[in-house]
Amino acid sequence: MLHGRRIVNESIETIRDEILACKKCPLWETNNKYVPGEGNSHSRIVFVGEAPGREEDLQGRPFVGAAGKLLTQMIEKVLRLERRDVFITNILKCRPPDNRDPLPEEIEACTPYLLRQLEAIKPEVIVCLGRHSASFIFDIFGIDFPGISRVKGVANEVNGTKIIAIYHPAAILYRPQLREDYEKDFKKIASLIKKNRKTTLLDFL
Repeated sequence: MLHGRRIVNESIETIRDEILACKKCPLWETNNKYVPGEGNSHSRIVFVGEAPGREEDLQGRPFVGAAGKLLTQMIEKVLRLERRDVFITNILKCRPPDNRDPLPEEIEACTPYLLRQLEAIKPEVIVCLGRHSASFIFDIFGIDFPGISRVKGVANEVNGTKIIAIYHPAAILYRPQLREDYEKDFKKIASLIKKNRKTTLLDFL
């Protein structure tokens, strides 16, 4: 249930078309391209970042810069999946100028799209990439968030869906000494992906 109404059989494509025409906050005036997200609309796993960066804004695709390359490597190396097998998106669908933090009104305007994407996909696992994503997702699902360093790699289950936070891949590029630990967290993610889909998600929202 999203904002008092259930969205039945809404497709990722329908949500994408709405995002590409969105003018709910001023970010549409400064972006080059909207970045609605991409991947398998029936994926068992969804990765959620904070907002598009420069390369994402230019290409209209999520996580295609240096951090995105690392994320793709982890998906392929540790999860044994292709990038196209998962769904990758952000809380915001437009880049904030100069990569500043999203403003509260921008989050309020944009997050219904993310919630509808999750409702449409119904993943088994939601992976929060970095503290901003984790803070928002944990709050939505009623999970305490004392900080990314304290919750990373720990799976929480809500209505059959596993929610896990890890460092943003950009943090690993800045601190390469965390790479081994990062791979361990991805191994935990791999262990969460089940062969059979369980009943999921978001009914209580």
